[in-house]
Amino acid sequence: MSVTQEEFRQAMGCFATGVTVITVDYEGEVHGMTANAFTSVSLDPLLVLVCVGHRAQTHAHLHAKKRFGVNVLAEDQRAISEYYARPQRTHERAELEAGARFERTPHGTPVLRGALAYLECRLHTAQDAGDHTIFIAEVEDVVVRQGNPLLYFRANYRMIGPAPQGSETGSADEKGLGPAIRKR
Repeated sequence: MSVTQEEFRQAMGCFATGVTVITVDYEGEVHGMTANAFTSVSLDPLLVLVCVGHRAQTHAHLHAKKRFGVNVLAEDQRAISEYYARPQRTHERAELEAGARFERTPHGTPVLRGALAYLECRLHTAQDAGDHTIFIAEVEDVVVRQGNPLLYFRANYRMIGPAPQGSETGSADEKGLGPAIRKR
């Protein structure tokens, strides 16, 4: 039995994800790409991973710079996600077309204003896997803001809706499910 790429894409589309923009400073310019192949890996040390296609412009910049930002998009940042999902893009056009504005961390990493959260990361390891590279990075700083995330499900952007009647509400901390993320 053989699975086609289209069948695989449809199956993976059933897994709802958040939306991130990976940002890197390369030769004084902001480069970025939309990514939903992002997840935590470890609490000790603090590690995350992002999968980047070999043909993506950002791929080479991540290898060269070894420091990048992961910006978790808020529900009102769909235009930014769509902009950075396109293959040809420039920082100047991002500001004009998508309303993307960046700040710099003390290390010079560009981070997106208005993002729900950002993580400043230093490359730990990189492993080729098929047509992508799995970049595993140590998290050196985080900032978390209030708001709701932009979501992606079955090739469409989504937002969190109201909780179904009768469901529990409250944060993970209130339910005893774990500590909140704090800036290091």
